[in-house]
Amino acid sequence: MLLLVAEKLTVTELFGQIPPVIHYAAPIMLFFVLLEVIIGQIQNRQQYTGKDFFASLGIGLGNLGVTALVKVGLYSVLLVLYNMLPWKGWLPGYGEAGSIITWVSCLVAIDFSRYWAHRIAHEQRFWWATHVTHHSSEQYNFSVSFRLSWTQHIKLIFFLPAVMVGFDPVIFFICTQIETLYQFWIHTEFIKKLPAPIEYFFTTPSHHRVHHAINERYIDKNYGSTLIIWDRMFGTFQEEDEKPIYGITTPVGSYNPVYLVFHEWMDIFRDMQRSQGVRNKLKMLFGRPSVKS
Repeated sequence: MLLLVAEKLTVTELFGQIPPVIHYAAPIMLFFVLLEVIIGQIQNRQQYTGKDFFASLGIGLGNLGVTALVKVGLYSVLLVLYNMLPWKGWLPGYGEAGSIITWVSCLVAIDFSRYWAHRIAHEQRFWWATHVTHHSSEQYNFSVSFRLSWTQHIKLIFFLPAVMVGFDPVIFFICTQIETLYQFWIHTEFIKKLPAPIEYFFTTPSHHRVHHAINERYIDKNYGSTLIIWDRMFGTFQEEDEKPIYGITTPVGSYNPVYLVFHEWMDIFRDMQRSQGVRNKLKMLFGRPSVKS
């Protein structure tokens, strides 16, 4: 048993208390992928192509494998950090009366962290390399939500402020799964704009279509994960008002899952090799994604 304790909770015990929400949801997600394919065929819409779908599936399966390998390490780091907090336990914990306040607060804190992690991943090339895989498809359908980079876990650093609040670890990790699961349903063209109150507060398929588009007015907009209010507050919101064109501005030209995950890392390495001086090398690493040597 690992002796990393947070309020007498070991990593092993933590694993036992956190339900695998995404695993439970997987059959439902696959059902809706199949339903989207069938509806697309009936309506004669090119929602899916075989190569693109299997690229997404391959990336998704690879991400599940990487997540399984690093999960103990991620849980351990956050448990140790939580255990060091002198103010831990000030919020109601998992299963305690009044914990609804903690759940809502935790979801909002994680969502706020996801907004900034997502935004920085579009503004700095190093972090873009952990995210570009998700934008590489020129189609937009439920399976695109599977395109999660195998290197995305290093963005854990952006979530440390939320951990520092002192949320119960079980609540924190369940909320991260809920936030991740929310992303599935917004990757579709079949759901049009929703009633105004929903569109104002929550990220919807309409908002996220804008985010995945390379139309000039759409680029680097709508970073919100579950709540779109952060984009409205920080000036990155854009309404869907023209047909989106999906993909990235420089197409990858490959359906190989490994290449789709690592091509930007390889480009960064080559550009840093060609650059002269530390300043230029750092520019290649941390400049905007459009920066090239």
